[in-house]
Amino acid sequence: MAETGLTIGKLAAAAGVNLQTVRYYQRRGLIDQPHKPSTGYRRYPRATVDRIRFIKRAQGLGFSLDEIGELLKLGDGHCDDVRRVAENQRALVAARIADLAAMQDTLDGLIDRCRNAHAPDHCPLIKTLSHRD
Repeated sequence: MAETGLTIGKLAAAAGVNLQTVRYYQRRGLIDQPHKPSTGYRRYPRATVDRIRFIKRAQGLGFSLDEIGELLKLGDGHCDDVRRVAENQRALVAARIADLAAMQDTLDGLIDRCRNAHAPDHCPLIKTLSHRD
């Protein structure tokens, strides 16, 4: 009888991650660890590849592993709950973008002040960053 499923190495390769990532996801409870037969290796169902890819893509969108675990628990059929989690994540992303834009504006202003500085021994950027609030 031929064994079905993937060994951990083949699973990792198929999902585009390393072995330690698979083991870490198991420890976090994001993927199941199959039973180890008395002889041979654990075999993972092919669906585990898709689950790992889901996890990696969700991480790429800024979801934490805890949030991804929540999404996986919600599963199919709970679209309102999943949407709320995604809306919350989108709000966090928007807030980060606003913070980064503000940082960019501040840096642009400091760079302009340095560019226009007339005293070679005095840097407006250093003075501004060193100044107490």
